[in-house]
Amino acid sequence: MADNAQRDLDEALPALEEAMKALESLNKKDMTEIKSYGRPPALVETVMQAVMILRGCEPTWAEAKRQLGKKQGEKKMHRFSKIGQYCTQPDFQPEIIGRVSLAAKSLCMWVRAMEVYGRIYRVVEPKRARLEGAMTQLAEKQASLAEAQAKLREDLEKDMSYLVGDCLLAAAFLSYMGPFLSNYRDELLTSIWIKRFRELDVPCSPGFSFAVFLSKATAVREWNIQGLPSDAFSTENGVIVTRGNRWPLMVDPQGQALKWIKNMESKRGLKLIDLQMPDFLRVLENAVQFGSPVLLQNVQEDLDPSLAPILNKSLTSLGGRLLMKLGDKEVEYNPDFRFYITTKLSNPHYTPEISSKTTIVNFAVKEQLEEQKDSLVINIASGKRKLQELEDEILRLLNEATGSLLDDVQLVNTLQTSKVTATEVSEQLQTSEQTEIKIDTARERASILFFVLNDMGRIDPMYQFSLDAYIDLFNLSIEKSLRSNKLDERINNLNDYHTFAVYRYTCRGLFEHHKLLFSFHMCAKILEVAGKLNMDEYSFFLRGGLVLDKEGQMDNPCSSWLNDTNWDNITELDKLANFHGLMSSFEQYPRDWNQWYTSSEPENAALPGEWENGCNELQRMLIVRSLRQDRVSLCVTTFIINNLGARFVEPPVLDMKAVVEDSTTKTPLIFVLSPGVDPTGALVQLAEMSGMGQHFHALSLGQGQAPIATRMIKEGVKNGHWVFLANCHLSLSWMPQLDKLVEQLQIEDPHPKFRLWLSSSPHPEFPISILQAGIKMTTEPPKGVKSNMKRLYHLVTESQFSRCTQPVIYRKLLFALCFFHSILLERKKFLQLGWNIIYSFNDSDFEVSENLMSLYLDEYEEIPWDALKYLIAGINYGGHITDDWDRRLLITYINDYFCEGTVNTPFFKLSSLPTYYIPRDGTQDVYREYINLLPAVDHPETFGQHPNADIASQISETRTLFETLLSLQPQVTSTAATGAGPSHEDKVLELSADVRQKVPAEVDYEGTRKLLQDDSLPLNVVLLQEIQRYNALLRTIGTSLTELEKGIKGLVVMSSSLEETFQCIHDGRVPPLWEKAYPSLKSLASWTRDLCQRVEQFARWAETARPPILFWLSGFTFPTGFLTAVLQSSARQNNVSVDTLSWEFTVSTVDDSNLLFPPKDGVYIRGLYLEGAGWDKKNSCLVEAEPMQLVCPMPTIHFKPVENRKKSAKGMYACPCYYYPVRSGGAGRASFVVAVDLKSGAMSSDHWVKRGTALLMSLGN
Repeated sequence: MADNAQRDLDEALPALEEAMKALESLNKKDMTEIKSYGRPPALVETVMQAVMILRGCEPTWAEAKRQLGKKQGEKKMHRFSKIGQYCTQPDFQPEIIGRVSLAAKSLCMWVRAMEVYGRIYRVVEPKRARLEGAMTQLAEKQASLAEAQAKLREDLEKDMSYLVGDCLLAAAFLSYMGPFLSNYRDELLTSIWIKRFRELDVPCSPGFSFAVFLSKATAVREWNIQGLPSDAFSTENGVIVTRGNRWPLMVDPQGQALKWIKNMESKRGLKLIDLQMPDFLRVLENAVQFGSPVLLQNVQEDLDPSLAPILNKSLTSLGGRLLMKLGDKEVEYNPDFRFYITTKLSNPHYTPEISSKTTIVNFAVKEQLEEQKDSLVINIASGKRKLQELEDEILRLLNEATGSLLDDVQLVNTLQTSKVTATEVSEQLQTSEQTEIKIDTARERASILFFVLNDMGRIDPMYQFSLDAYIDLFNLSIEKSLRSNKLDERINNLNDYHTFAVYRYTCRGLFEHHKLLFSFHMCAKILEVAGKLNMDEYSFFLRGGLVLDKEGQMDNPCSSWLNDTNWDNITELDKLANFHGLMSSFEQYPRDWNQWYTSSEPENAALPGEWENGCNELQRMLIVRSLRQDRVSLCVTTFIINNLGARFVEPPVLDMKAVVEDSTTKTPLIFVLSPGVDPTGALVQLAEMSGMGQHFHALSLGQGQAPIATRMIKEGVKNGHWVFLANCHLSLSWMPQLDKLVEQLQIEDPHPKFRLWLSSSPHPEFPISILQAGIKMTTEPPKGVKSNMKRLYHLVTESQFSRCTQPVIYRKLLFALCFFHSILLERKKFLQLGWNIIYSFNDSDFEVSENLMSLYLDEYEEIPWDALKYLIAGINYGGHITDDWDRRLLITYINDYFCEGTVNTPFFKLSSLPTYYIPRDGTQDVYREYINLLPAVDHPETFGQHPNADIASQISETRTLFETLLSLQPQVTSTAATGAGPSHEDKVLELSADVRQKVPAEVDYEGTRKLLQDDSLPLNVVLLQEIQRYNALLRTIGTSLTELEKGIKGLVVMSSSLEETFQCIHDGRVPPLWEKAYPSLKSLASWTRDLCQRVEQFARWAETARPPILFWLSGFTFPTGFLTAVLQSSARQNNVSVDTLSWEFTVSTVDDSNLLFPPKDGVYIRGLYLEGAGWDKKNSCLVEAEPMQLVCPMPTIHFKPVENRKKSAKGMYACPCYYYPVRSGGAGRASFVVAVDLKSGAMSSDHWVKRGTALLMSLGN
């Protein structure tokens, strides 16, 4: 540009110089010559006019004369253009003018030179101005470039200085972080590693990001296109999978990794295998040779040993070739080979061997709101990426640039773009942050609900939900929920609609007893995230009060009616912020509290003192939880209604027709079975209604049925059948094949009418992917005597009802049989007070009994009562029964309902309540109408039970609710996540130290053995055996606590059993490892106190070598051994055979303090409890329990061995005595110890049989 301008100027300058010379040669004389013209020649006048224009004067002769006297003035540029007209005149030439006047000639030359100069100057001046501008710009650009280069150099130097630290962090991240979820990764990285780096002065990038450090933005974008979610957590996983040097094992319950790997490796011919494939090794061999990628899917917790060489990368080098030994073959290894492993298990436990051979990467969808970022957020990310790429591009161009930077067009353009992009991105960031907050609120709810669903899988293996199905449901909610232009309103509508949609969708696949739990878990999570739930209070609600150290505890001021567990709850609750002073109010208002405690609806009764007005809803629930666990589920229901709405406690009725409409050919429909219900009948009926009766094919799975099932599915897909495979749990080995068939359905295009129906009992090995792909429905028997009887009357057809030759008797007995069947089914709701073992009595028991009854009535004139009762209760229903005490109960019921009174007494009563009797005889409809009038909720007396029995089962329901909710609490280990409180580890260390301190020392076995060696009495043998067992237990406790402490400190590997111990201690439960010595239902605190008392009994006995006067039978690990030893001692003493001896029982009427000497024969037994009745000390007999009195302590009983004792006398109740509240026993150990005869008092012994009355040696808490 500069040269160009200079060239033009050079052209003009000689002309100008010439003109100046001409001017200089003009002298005064010449001027005077011109001045002297009166009227000048035309040419001279023309020249002067031109000169005047140049001088900026009027172009007249008069003006010229006046100006000639003045000094030469400045020249004005814009006038040059005006003299052009003169210069173009043909005779305006210096030579021609020279002829007229020499002076005019010089002036003419000057004018012409000025015109040339002016013409060129007009072109040059803008060029010169531009040049100056360009030079200034160049200086600026060079300055900013120098600055950028300096900054880049500085950044580069800084980055180089961070490199070591960053590399170390990235290496550690790659090695260790795979299995962890993002919150734990972040915490480990920032709170532990980087913090430690700072302490050690290791430099590392301030905002170190593993994903950014080890990946290229372009590669990440490619992964996102291939199906890897775009959040940071997934990107980290992508980096770990692609950059790790061990093959990745991906924990992938929702199939996200599977989808990504399939897309990413499809171009390279990915091979999919699983361990069920017979030829998986052959596929692997080929892949290793030809360098193809292989994806091994759906592995469990163990891997096939044949994979070891691949996982270990066991290569040998031979003549420049790499070889790998697979099985018995040596295969050439291609370095392009890639191996990926995925598992559907959401929380697998891999052994250290597997963990060290693979890189475990956790793809479990995590509870974070970064899930589905709105497009806005993606724009920001891509904007930032664009900037990053532009910076890289500028650096590259600067590096390659030669010569002048301004000549590099590409560089100049890139600089220009980067400026525009930067402005755009920062504007976008601002607007998006506002929008993002709003989007988050809607996404937050969807995210919470998905994780509530995800949690359900921990409760029952059949509760599996897929992310894809959930996203479809969410999209449906977006479509169907009410629209609104106001964003907040729209979000509220969407949240309400979607929350209920999730509830409706999930409920049909949940068992009845989990529906309330699901609603409450959902409600608590929503409130927790909204910050409306006091987490300390909620934690107490789930855990209750745990008191290990009784010494520091205030004494129970209401011990007459308030048990220790409840008092423990109150003393611990008193420590929470809003409950200070609760303990002392029990001292102040004991009567008010008692009144509240014994009221029928304490949750609605006023609380004593200032507590009535001082508590919000959750705080009231804590008081109910502490004192009246039986009412908790009612409180929970009300809590859900108040916070989410009434519709969340009214589960929709299962509508199978609607389910079929919801389903597609690709979704299996799965019945989750519960005992006593078969959905086949209802399904056949549905097929008829849907016009599929002819195309319905059912098969019950079992041995050898697999090929038939496969054929049925293939034909069904082709011809559009409904295929029903029942009882999948009986064919678990075939399930992987079924899994593949279902996967096939997703790809192929079945006949539009095809449906696959499955049924299975809950089983952990049922394939997760089928459960995720399918629609689940639970099948359960109806609840209550009324609905059961209704159902049975539907089963009996009109012709059956009237076929018998003795119709009246048949109809009355049929009613009694229906009532009998319903009572047997419904009695299980009383748990331990109902049946010792739960039996699955079913419809076929009823149908066979009804047939027999009809047959026998046709055959015999007289009713053969004994035969009927024996066939029905002894054989038909009795065939299920395996427990003698349950059999006694069954016989009691049949004797009550099948007797002369049933047919002869009008309105024969079937229970002590006036509501249940055999109605007036009539048609089937008459009976049905009577059944419709029965109460919907059964009073315990219907079964011959005490009202307290309901309370016991409700408390047990509550306990299950708490245990289940506790199991769903996140296993947070860090202090960061839990706020100010101590971490899980600290808490467990503290509790374990506490237990260790409380646990007594071992009893001196050797010393005791020496002391007793001369005296081999049976009782001494029992003592030594007990000491051995307790010592073994104390050693187990000691070692497991030591190991646990080492495990927490990271000195030993946390095995699965240590992890279990950790979780148990944290939740205040007894670790299963410790329970092997004797069964117990106590919580950790009371179990530890109980253990001390047990050991103390034997330590004192061992020390004195004298048996105690009162034996605490519950302290023995094997009480039956002790009782046998007592019989043996008596047999030796009296010289009789031990087989002829049995027990006689006398319940003491005096206080224990008066029993100072052991009895002459037998032993005194103390510390038993009576369940299902009360004890009248004065008359020494059974009486009804007081309200709320679930167990009552028994006075000491004298167990006396007697010879050839007669059968139980009249007025005695043979009361079974159990080791602990689970009457059926467990883990291969019976709970029943001995039958104790007690006086039955005013009632018959049958009354106590139906009450489920029993003695217990130990209680729960």
